[in-house]
Formats: sequence, C-alpha cells, structure tokens
Amino acid sequence: MTRPLALIVGAGVAGLTAAWWLDRAGWRSIIVERAPDLHDGGYMMGLSGQGYATACRMGLESALLATQAAIDENVYRDRRGRDIVRLRYRDFLQDTPYVAIMRTDLVRLLRDALPASTAIRFGTTLTAIENGEAGVCARLSDNTDVSADLLIAADGVRSATRRLAFGDGHGRLEPLGYRFAVYDLTSDAALDADFVSFVEPGHMAEYYRIGDHRLAALHVWRNDGAERATDVAAWDELGAVTTRSHSRVRDTLASARTSGVPVLADGLLMADMPAWSRDRVVLLGDAAHCLTLVSGQGGGLSMASAERLGRALDGGDVAGALATHEALLRPAVSRLQHRARGSARMFVPATPAGFAVRNAIMRAIPRAWLGRYLSSAIRTEIALA
Repeated sequence: MTRPLALIVGAGVAGLTAAWWLDRAGWRSIIVERAPDLHDGGYMMGLSGQGYATACRMGLESALLATQAAIDENVYRDRRGRDIVRLRYRDFLQDTPYVAIMRTDLVRLLRDALPASTAIRFGTTLTAIENGEAGVCARLSDNTDVSADLLIAADGVRSATRRLAFGDGHGRLEPLGYRFAVYDLTSDAALDADFVSFVEPGHMAEYYRIGDHRLAALHVWRNDGAERATDVAAWDELGAVTTRSHSRVRDTLASARTSGVPVLADGLLMADMPAWSRDRVVLLGDAAHCLTLVSGQGGGLSMASAERLGRALDGGDVAGALATHEALLRPAVSRLQHRARGSARMFVPATPAGFAVRNAIMRAIPRAWLGRYLSSAIRTEIALA
C-alpha cells in the first residue's frame, strides 16, 4: 500500500519536525525550501516545556545538550556600561528542563534526524495550488507538479503559501511595535558574562558567543515598521538607532558592517489567523501563530504543534486530524499570544521614565516571583499535552 504524501513548504523548525512525526504516522514527505540550503544566522532561543519534551521523544535530548549554548547569566547594562541587574537562569528555572540553542543549530539537528521517507528540495518554491477535499496539486518553481494528500505551510510568518491557499484577506499580521535585527561576526572581544545586554530607552542590543571566535548580536528597538530590510538599508537603520548607545554597541556594529557579514532587519509581527486549515492545506508554526521572540515560546510551540499534527494524522482521517489539531492547540496559542502582547509593552520601554521603572522592578523583584512567572508560561505550553 502506497504511503500518503505530504508536501511541506519550509525547512525550518516546524516543517522538519512535522516530517519526522509524519513518518511515524506512516506518511512520506517532500519538503521544498526557497533558500539554497538551511538558513544561517538567526538568534538564540530557549527550548523548554512541551517543545523540549517533543525533542526528547524524537531522541534528540543528548544532541541538544551537546549543542546547547553555555548561558547561565545575563547581565543588563545601561548606555554608560553600568550594571542594571544580573540574572542567573538556574536561580529561577531550578530543575525545569531547558536549553539555550541557536535556532540554526536546532534546525540542523532536526534535518540530521530526518527519516529516509523525507526528501528536501532546496531552491524551490510553490507557485500555484489546486486545493480540494481529496488532495492538493501544487506547481513548483522548477515547473514540476506534485500531487499530495496534504500541503503543510511551514514557511514562516510571511508565508507565501498561506496567501496562495487562503488569499490576502485571511487573518492579520499584528505589529507589536518593535523591529529587530540579527547578525554575527568574527570577534575575539571578551565578554565578561555568557550573555550581555546593553539597554536604553527604546533600544536593546544583546551579545553572546556562538563559537571560539564568533559573536552573535540581536538588536530590538521601538518602531512600528513592518518591512524587511537587508544589507545597506539594514545597516543604515541600525546606525540611526544606535547613535546614543554604548561605545561597545557602536564599535561592534561598525566592525560587523565593515566585514561585510549579512544582516537582517524586520518587524516583530504576530500571526493571528481565524482558521489554520482549508480542505487539504494546513498552516503550521509561525505561518499559523507566530508568537515572536518576545514570548520565548515560539520554537517550542512549533515543535509541539508539529508532533500533535503527526499524531492526529496517524488515523488516516485528514479532515478530522486537522480539526483535532486546531481544537487542541488554539486555546494554548491564544493564551501565549495574550501573554506576548502584555510582555511587549515593557519589553523595551520607550521613555526614560518607563525605562527607570522597568529597571527598578528588575532589581527589586524576588527571583522566586520571577521563577513562578516564567514557570507559568511553560505550564501554559504543557497544557498542550
């Protein structure tokens, strides 16, 4: 008997995890990815709760622990370089399973774990879809057609597949009032902590090691712009944002720009979709419910969601599986999105007064209270089980 076929658009966390669990359910998968290879760059992410549990059930715990970044302490400093607060994660996470890992490293671990039933076609996009109750026919950019039993749109918050299948008017991308930028560069500059954040009203720059001679940078700043920028436009934007930042921030930015490393700047957008499936097309991960980096839960939720989709499809009833998947996930997603909206308001305070209040709270709040707050976010994710 021929195994059913899923066409997955996007070789990221959600798409790769889905292919693994679909194999367990008796499916084959073809993954198409616009990029010529797995994406480089990105930022550090935390994996805990159900995302961590999903990785363990995939047999990835040892690889995660071997690949994780050694981040125990995050030091927050103001634009003059003065310490605001030092946070030791284990002080409030205690025994909660948790790893900090570069998103690109997690993607490589997932790719390496793929079964033989999965093929990846890089440098390929979807150009047209014929979607019906019995299946999907997709035209690809290499002029080939793929007939599949299910199409999974896992191509991110700006999903082109979502537009093809649902139209431009389906749902909305909600700006959270921030833009972010990521890059990494060769640097032997010493960091006196695992993770150093320079914060000021309206802007935050974070730095952490990703190898013996590599430094990763993440900038987040107040701005409602939703457009994506690269190269000169992104560097110019960062230059304008950091004119009053600490000299370490400006020097690192200048060094990165001079060295010619790639940079990406984009808006922080939350995907809020009224429905995640239509006939034989389903949205997965950020294409369905992007939580943004403010939440700290997006990658883990994508993995947990992919596992539950695979388990639901084990019975052979595709329509029923898609309905079950959404009914199970949507309440937890709604809670996490509500939490992310609230967190965004104070993520990077815009005014000096708000900045001073946030700093005072960070210094004064008992670590036990902070631990309970973070643990409650993880328990929200655990509610997916």
